[in-house]
Amino acid sequence: MEALRGIGFDLDHTLAIDNRLERVAFLRLLEAILNEGGQTIGTLADEQDAIDALLARQRRGEFSIEEAVRRFVAERSLRPTPRHVEYFRRAAVEMVDEFVIALPGVDRLLGVLHERGIAVAILSNGWNPLQVRKAARAGFSGPVLVSSEIGVQKPSPRAFEALLAALGTAPRQTWYVGDDPHGDVAGADAAGIATIWMNWEGKAYPPDLPAPGYTIADFAQLIELLPSAARVS
Repeated sequence: MEALRGIGFDLDHTLAIDNRLERVAFLRLLEAILNEGGQTIGTLADEQDAIDALLARQRRGEFSIEEAVRRFVAERSLRPTPRHVEYFRRAAVEMVDEFVIALPGVDRLLGVLHERGIAVAILSNGWNPLQVRKAARAGFSGPVLVSSEIGVQKPSPRAFEALLAALGTAPRQTWYVGDDPHGDVAGADAAGIATIWMNWEGKAYPPDLPAPGYTIADFAQLIELLPSAARVS
């Protein structure tokens, strides 16, 4: 393996947690829908399950966040309008400072990587300006590549090609750190990038996917993995 020159990171549940921010934004939109004469689809638990399912499909790339909002509104007996989309997007972005929390040790890790001259970038499935705001809240100031803007989602190899271009590194010079075995680990592995699974939640790794190069539970462990040769030249 060549000398480490760059590290890509997932964002949600890797550098920060957002405490189901988008679910809450949809619940706030639901409140507005009901005030306009719309109807619920069931109990609050039913609504939360439906929101989580809708977001899961959107994150898999089946449709945009704008389309997710339109479907949400239509299923509750109202005609979707651009105003509903804007309401949701504004609510989500405005909640970032309150909801998003950086994982412990992010500041120290980013400082160490800067000192050692290792390029960093985020590659995230999501939409902007939400993901950029989340990254800033986590203390990250490097490039933030978001699927809605680059036009492709992890685990597509083209998403990781965009990451490599942003880092200015070759696959053998690059690590990718993420919490999703499928989108992050398997996706980066298929692109020839060394993989590190962030498993601070203590989950079991799917046996049918390529194993990560390393598994870590915190960023102190990631710092320990850094090669001593990765220094400022």
